[in-house]
Amino acid sequence: MNKFKFKLISGIVVVFLTMVLLNSFSYAAEDEYHLILRFGKIDRVVEDAGYYFLTPFVETVTVLPKEIMLYDIPPSDVITSDKKTMIVDEFVLWRITDAVKFAQTLNSSISNAEYRINTIVYNATKNVISSTLQEDVISGRDGWLAESIMRAIGSGAEQYGMEIIAVETKRLDLPDDNKEAVYERMISEREAIAAEYRAEGESQAQMIINETDRTVQVNISNAEAEAAAIIAEGEAEYMRILAEAYDSPEKQQFYMFIRALEAAEASLTGETTLILDADSPIAQIFMGY
Repeated sequence: MNKFKFKLISGIVVVFLTMVLLNSFSYAAEDEYHLILRFGKIDRVVEDAGYYFLTPFVETVTVLPKEIMLYDIPPSDVITSDKKTMIVDEFVLWRITDAVKFAQTLNSSISNAEYRINTIVYNATKNVISSTLQEDVISGRDGWLAESIMRAIGSGAEQYGMEIIAVETKRLDLPDDNKEAVYERMISEREAIAAEYRAEGESQAQMIINETDRTVQVNISNAEAEAAAIIAEGEAEYMRILAEAYDSPEKQQFYMFIRALEAAEASLTGETTLILDADSPIAQIFMGY
């Protein structure tokens, strides 16, 4: 009987020691913070991956994520500087940067952290949009709106041991009751601007056309005048040369003879015989009287 009791007690001791040993070690992954609590108070933080020692029955572990997390903020209404209501739907990328501060201020709760993020981001978004015209908010989807919201957030999350990495807008829309009216107004304004640009362009185009036509007419007139002057000068030179070439009776008679031959040649259209009247100037030239 004593032997049985000894074995039983020995087995219980072995089990107890095994449990103590198993509870003396824990493992931290690379994407985790391990907060070591001694009697419920934070004693230290394990940030490096690997096994570490715990004091059995005295120390406990709270695990917090180290990776970047995404929080989808519920859609909310905001009012622009021109008193127009808009619906904004955003999501946030964030992470824990100070595990101790996070545990102390938010009780190590991701839900509490998301509630604070919701408040911080909404207030920043409201402040940015409330100082901006609706038209500028709609056209600010090229990154300006996100940058402005991040500047408004600043270091507001650091007091909770968190960092808000980015805020992105999934949807920025108008309430259904005034969406159509706003779109029609914006279209009308854009059409008015386009009509003004077209009118200005047509006016400038007509000015250019008129100036071009005037320049063309001036150039044509100058060219015609210059051509007429050149022709007149050429004819005068021709007459001078002709007068010099036939400045004697013999040269004039030869010239008249050549002209007579040319006239006779022009008269022989397919014929080989030329019949002239005796009184014809050409006949007189050919006959020598």
